[in-house]
Amino acid sequence: MASPAKPPPSPSRLLEQLRRSPGQKVKVAIADIDGVLRGKYLSKDKFLSAAAAAPDGGFGFCDVVFGWDMVDAVYDNTKLVGWHKGFGDATVRLDLRTHREVPWDDNVPFFLGDFWWRGRDGTAKAEEPYPLCPRQVLKRVLRRAEKLGFRTMCGMEFEWFNFAETPQSWADKNHTGPKPITPGWFGYSILRASHGQAFFRALMDDLPRFGIPIEGLHTETGPGVYEVAIAFSDALEAADRATLFKTATKEIGLRLGIMPSFMAKWNQAYPGCSGHIHQSLSDGEKNLFHDPRGRHGMSKLFESYLAGQLACMLDFGPMIWPTVNSYKRLVDGFWAPVKPTWAIDNRTVSFRVIPGSPKSSRLETRCPGSDVNPYLAMAAVIAAGMHGVERGLKLEAPPIEGSNQGAENIPRAPRTLIETTRLFQKSAIARDWLGDDFVDHFTATREWEWRQWLDAVTDWELKRYFEII
Repeated sequence: MASPAKPPPSPSRLLEQLRRSPGQKVKVAIADIDGVLRGKYLSKDKFLSAAAAAPDGGFGFCDVVFGWDMVDAVYDNTKLVGWHKGFGDATVRLDLRTHREVPWDDNVPFFLGDFWWRGRDGTAKAEEPYPLCPRQVLKRVLRRAEKLGFRTMCGMEFEWFNFAETPQSWADKNHTGPKPITPGWFGYSILRASHGQAFFRALMDDLPRFGIPIEGLHTETGPGVYEVAIAFSDALEAADRATLFKTATKEIGLRLGIMPSFMAKWNQAYPGCSGHIHQSLSDGEKNLFHDPRGRHGMSKLFESYLAGQLACMLDFGPMIWPTVNSYKRLVDGFWAPVKPTWAIDNRTVSFRVIPGSPKSSRLETRCPGSDVNPYLAMAAVIAAGMHGVERGLKLEAPPIEGSNQGAENIPRAPRTLIETTRLFQKSAIARDWLGDDFVDHFTATREWEWRQWLDAVTDWELKRYFEII
């Protein structure tokens, strides 16, 4: 029998261990609005000073990370952050519970942090979470669930393609024609996994040492595509793990000449890449979704949670489909669900009920793609589910059968970012759970993203119109 895991050291003990360690630097990071990690190295003295100032202190970090897009183009339509605000510093408080060491970076200590609000008048308001910080958005949703007596448990899966490229080779090729690390369609292939053995081994060995336990890793359908299942935990830790997984996988791949891509759909000919989220509710001791006497083994609480997602998942659309490319994945017959449907253990629906043991009964929300910001995607699905719990919604829609039997009259999900963004902007449910500041800001960032797409001249247009028209 394996020995039980040692509890993490107390914050004071952890800081003392770091103080006595020979290393002289610490790596810190936060997630921006797109889920991209932004961070820096701090000297050990600076880190210890910032950490010792908790709970009210921290260190300054430029709030531009919420005022620009993923390629550092500054938004021209946001209110709380922007040129008109001068891009000052907000306070970042380090969460010492996120302590890890980076195995591929000389075991440098690593921490995640949260932004805190200084207020519109510039005065310190240490008691207020920064409303645009994705990790704070998720924590806001979780606090509301906790007030109702529920602890939310989550696990995340990602599919992603891997290419024999580097950032430089990709730029030299003018961002066209990336070469997958293996050819052909060969899901669950032991043979294809052996072609990328060093990468597989590094992911399976290095990620757990970085605090990202992996339940399973295998090839998926398509050239060079993998799927991972990250071990479940409480929702905040699950979002931390999922966010760190993306960056960690890219850093590990870089050592081996491999460029992972978490685009929702990089090629029209291949299936898209998912970011499925498994969820259950606990009272701290048992799984409250399980009831052997209930319909399909589901508790009434489970039914209300599922009814909430069926009723209002589209209110949170741009949080689960955040980019222009997200909607290219929503193609009929290509695995990604295109309607808000549910069924029992059926992978063609948006909401897959997995009735298992008292420990494993759960909901798998299959709408999100691999391009999500995990903090925001989890905030969205949990808020939708908890809306159903708060309102005591009844599960009245019957489960579908097969691929779409019973779903003929269910409206299809929107096909564009601007459509879901407009629904999100008007949603009273989203504003109730996430706050006006976040809804207005995220709406502006998605409108910005849509405008960048409208201005772009694509290769499709060149191929279609350049010669013939």
